[in-house]
Amino acid sequence: MKTFQTVQRVFALISALWVGGLIAIGYFVVPVLFSGLLDRKIAGMVAGNLFRIEAYISVGVCVTLMVLANLLVNRGLNQYRPIRWVLLAMWACSIVASFILIPWMESVRNAASVEGMSVMLSSSAALFSRLHVASSLLFLLESLLGVFLVWRITKSF
Repeated sequence: MKTFQTVQRVFALISALWVGGLIAIGYFVVPVLFSGLLDRKIAGMVAGNLFRIEAYISVGVCVTLMVLANLLVNRGLNQYRPIRWVLLAMWACSIVASFILIPWMESVRNAASVEGMSVMLSSSAALFSRLHVASSLLFLLESLLGVFLVWRITKSF
């Protein structure tokens, strides 16, 4: 039983670090970038890179945590059953961000850059704004699911 307590603690530690990173990047680092840098284009490019890296990390962490959750469920710890669904939803958010929204936003930004203007001044400004709103809502959903995940796994502590 001691081994499974270690796995549970590792699960909680990884989850807390991951969700803490999500919150730190999305709700502290990126707003500071936009308030601290005079050039919004550069701030947007840096923020985009941060979100892209975060999304790729999230894909890997979700898979790792799902494997650990399955191990714990197979060993009779059924409180991890619903956690797998939360992780699956977070994984889906990460997949959509990593492989659909972020690359699409980058291509729109790059096309505007080729035209020699900011994306918000280009003909694709409306599309970029819609993608940005979708991306922001997806990140908010993933963040809320992450907080719920950490809350749920620390319930027994």
